[in-house]
Amino acid sequence: MTHNFKAFLLLSVLLGMVACTETPVEAPAPFGALPTERQLAWQEMEFYAFVHFTTTTFRDVEWGYGDADPDEFQPSRYDPAQWVEVMKAAGMKGVILTAKHHDGFCLWPTKETDYCISNSSWRDGKGDVVGDLSREAKKAGLKFGVYLSPWDRHDLRYSTPAYIDYYRAQLRELLTQYGPIFEVWEDGANGGDGYYGGRCEQRHISGNYYDWENTNALIYELQPNAIVRGGGGLDARWCGNESGWMPEPNWAVHDVEAQDYWNPAEVDVSIRPGWFYHEKEDGDVKSLEHLMKIYYESIGRGANLILNIPPNKEGRIHPTDSTRLVEFGQALKREFSRPLSASDIKRVEASNERGGARRFAAAKVLDGQKDTYWATDDSVRQASITLTFRQPQKLYTLSLREPIQLGQRLSRYVVEGQQTDGQWTQIAEGTTIGPQRLQRLPQTELQAVRLWVESPFACPLLREVQFYLIPE
Repeated sequence: MTHNFKAFLLLSVLLGMVACTETPVEAPAPFGALPTERQLAWQEMEFYAFVHFTTTTFRDVEWGYGDADPDEFQPSRYDPAQWVEVMKAAGMKGVILTAKHHDGFCLWPTKETDYCISNSSWRDGKGDVVGDLSREAKKAGLKFGVYLSPWDRHDLRYSTPAYIDYYRAQLRELLTQYGPIFEVWEDGANGGDGYYGGRCEQRHISGNYYDWENTNALIYELQPNAIVRGGGGLDARWCGNESGWMPEPNWAVHDVEAQDYWNPAEVDVSIRPGWFYHEKEDGDVKSLEHLMKIYYESIGRGANLILNIPPNKEGRIHPTDSTRLVEFGQALKREFSRPLSASDIKRVEASNERGGARRFAAAKVLDGQKDTYWATDDSVRQASITLTFRQPQKLYTLSLREPIQLGQRLSRYVVEGQQTDGQWTQIAEGTTIGPQRLQRLPQTELQAVRLWVESPFACPLLREVQFYLIPE
C-alpha cells in the first residue's frame, strides 16, 4: 500500500466523521410555568381511589351531623386487603382515605380528641383504619394519601383559633405515623349547621380562617413529596364538577396569560351516586361504558382521576362495585392492548424539525421515552407531523403527550387521515394536550395520518404520538 493511498484512506475516514457529526442545536427553552418534581410524579399516577368510610356509613346518610356515638362504627367483616385487591385489579396506582370527614369522627387513634375510633368498642378500642389501609396499600405497591376535612361538625372549637391548632396537630399525626403520603386532600366545605360539642347551631368562617399558607407549610415540612390538593393548596385543583369529566380546554397552569404557577386538575367522582355507601344505591353503580367515558374525559383530557369506592357496613367493597371495577380494569387493558408498532410505520416526516437535528426529529414521538421529543424552530407556531404506514391500518385510539417538564404549549390539534384512494379528510380535532390526550378515531382504513399542532406561545413540542388498533 503506497503512502499516498494511505493518506487518501485517512482523509476519507476523517471526512466521513465530519459528515456524521451533527452540528449542536440548542434545545428549546422552557416556557412559562413549570411543574415541580412532585407534580410530575403525581401526574404520572393518573388513576387512584378515594375511600369514604366513617360513622356516616352506618347511619345511611351522606354528611354526618357530628352527633353519632363512636360505638356506632362497627364493620362486621372489615377487610382493607379486599379494598386494595379491587383497586389493584382496576388499574389504580394509589388510594386516599377520608381519615376524618365533616362529621369529625377520626379513623385513627388520635391523641387530639376522644371523638375517634379508640372510643368505639370495635376491636376493643384498638382499631386504626388509617394504619391498616396504609399498610395494605404499601404491600400492594399502591401509594397512600389522606383526606382531613377542614370543617368539623362535632368539635366545639370549630370557628375559633384553637381549632386551627387542633387541625394542624392532627395533620402532624397523619403525616408522621403512616409512612410516605402522596397527596393531602383539602376539601372546600366551610361551615354550616352541626353538633359542635353538643351545641346544635350554625357556625361559619370567613377570610383566611384556616391560614392555609402556614398549614401547608407544615405539610411540606413533614411530607415534602406530597401534593396538596384544593383548599389552600396550589399543587392541584378541582376540575369544577363531581360528575367525572374535565372541561376543555384544560391548561395545567393557574393563569394561561400570566403563566404564574403549574396547577393541574384532578377529577373526583364516585362509582355510586353518593360518596358513602347506601344499600338503596346497589343498583346504581356506574356501568362499564360510563366508567370508560369518565376515563376518556378525565385522564384523556390531561387530568388525574380519583374514583370513589365506598366500603359498606360490613367494611368491604360491595360485590357489585368490586365486580364492576375488575371488569373496568380488564377493559382498560383491552382498550390499550394493541399499540401500533414502530415497525408498522414506513416513515415519519415533519413540516419542520429544529435545526434539522436528529435529537429533535419527528421520529422521537415514537421512541416511548419521557425526555425525548419532536421540536420545531423557535419561529414556528404551527407544524405538522405525518406518519405513513407500511400497509393500511384501521386505527382505534390516539394518544398524544407533551413534554410537560418544559411547560404546556399546544392549544389545538387536528388529525387528518389519508384514505386508500389517496384523499385526505379530517378525522379528529381537539384543544389542549398537556400530560396526555386520548381520543377515539373513526373506524376507517388509512394509509397515512397527518397531525397538525398549534402553539400561540412558543415553538411546538410533542413527546408522544401513539395509535392503538381495535381491541381483540
